[in-house]
Order: sequence, then C-alpha cells, then structure tokens
Amino acid sequence: MPSITVNDVDLHYALSGPEGAPVVAFSNSIGTTLEMWDAQAEALSGHYRCLRYDTRGHGRSSTGDRSIAINDLADDLAGLLDALGLPNAHIVGLSLGGMTAQAFTLRYPERVTSLTLMATAAYLPPAEAWEQRAVTVCRDGMAAISDAVIARWFTPPYPEAFPQKVASVRDRFLQMDPGGYAACCRVIRDMDLRHDIGLITTPTLIIAGADDLATPVALMEDIRARIAGSELVILPNAAHILAIEQADRVNRHLLSFLGAVAA
Repeated sequence: MPSITVNDVDLHYALSGPEGAPVVAFSNSIGTTLEMWDAQAEALSGHYRCLRYDTRGHGRSSTGDRSIAINDLADDLAGLLDALGLPNAHIVGLSLGGMTAQAFTLRYPERVTSLTLMATAAYLPPAEAWEQRAVTVCRDGMAAISDAVIARWFTPPYPEAFPQKVASVRDRFLQMDPGGYAACCRVIRDMDLRHDIGLITTPTLIIAGADDLATPVALMEDIRARIAGSELVILPNAAHILAIEQADRVNRHLLSFLGAVAA
C-alpha cells in the first residue's frame, strides 16, 4: 500500500472502488490501523471510492517530531485528500477518527458531503487518565496497557467467538509506535469540541455501541443534541470497535445513510 507525505508525516493509505465514484474517507480509532475498516471497504467499494489511512503515529504512518492537536489531525486528512485530487468526501470516523472527523468538518465544511461519527465524543475527560496512559506506554511499551484497552473494545463474547480477529487487532496494537500513540492520547487529553460542533450543518449519522465503556451512549447523545438534525443509532451487543464487532449492522446503516444523502 502507498504513502504520501502530508504536513511533514508520511501517511499510509489504501484507496479502493471505482474511479469517479463518490468518495468515502475513513479515519481510524486510536490504537488501531486502517484495517479496522476492512469490512466497510469491502461492502462499499462496489459503488464508492473508499479511502482508508493510518492516522499519524499509527500503523505504517510516521509520527512526526512535534506535539499535535486535533486540528493537526484534521489537516492531515485535508492534505491527504488534496494530494489524491479528491475535493470532497463523505467523512466517517470512529473514536479518535470521529474526533478528527468533527474537527475536519468544522475546518473544511465545504469539503464534507456527509458526516458519520461512531463510538466517539466531542470531549473525553479526565485529562489525567490520558496523560497517564501516554506516560505509561512511553516508559513501558504498548504491552503494558494492551489487555486493559482491548478488553474495553469488544463485548466479552466476541473474543471467544472470533479469536483471530481480536488477535489481529491486538498484534497491530502491540506493534504501534508508543510515541505516536502517546501523542494522540494527548490530542484527546486537550480536545474540547463541544462548543463548536453546533455549527455543523452537514447531514450527520451517529452510531453508538450499547455496551461501549470507552465512549458511552451518553456522550453520543450529547453530540446528537448539539448537531441539529443529526440521527443517532444505538447498536445492541456492541462495544467500542463496533465497525468490527457489528460490521454487518454498521454497513447497513452506513449504506442507507449514504444513499439517503445522495437522494
């Protein structure tokens, strides 16, 4: 898979689907890679141009050598779209990717055809917890937090039913650059979009996991209340990485929403 240098970092990406089709850009969760969107790319690539990428500091994208904020991640996505000659897109993000998607929509509203936010937040305290997580991985490595983090990503039955899928997610987590992960923890630590997202007028779908402990339904309800006209869907038997755990349901809702926006 190729990479493009954007804002002094190399962003690894994958582009699939017919040229000239509407673009759907996917932004990944903290601690994951673009492969978390495999099921969505497979389901959508017949009719959409699907762009997936590793957020800076994740997967095969480089980390950079400076501290960053949520607007930097939004600018990374804008730069990637520019480099690929893609003027606008349906933007889909989960967790940190959903935060990036909100910031991108605020900074580049004319480039967003629709917005889908999954298992995310406009504000995610406490700041001290994110700083402690950053310090821990830089000192002790990704393995020091892997069990605790991944246990919150899926409902308890899922690893038993699909051990290989969870093992792949864990392997990519363990291979992550601790410095890159820590930088993104601090992005979340400092982020507060609550007072800005009311400006969003883009058609917006919000998908929450009923069993999500990382970004509980109440946080998604808060986003729905702030973005006028947005729609909230709550998926049963779904924790944080619901794009994997409930891929079929996510795909159905996403395809329906994208079709309605086009109509």
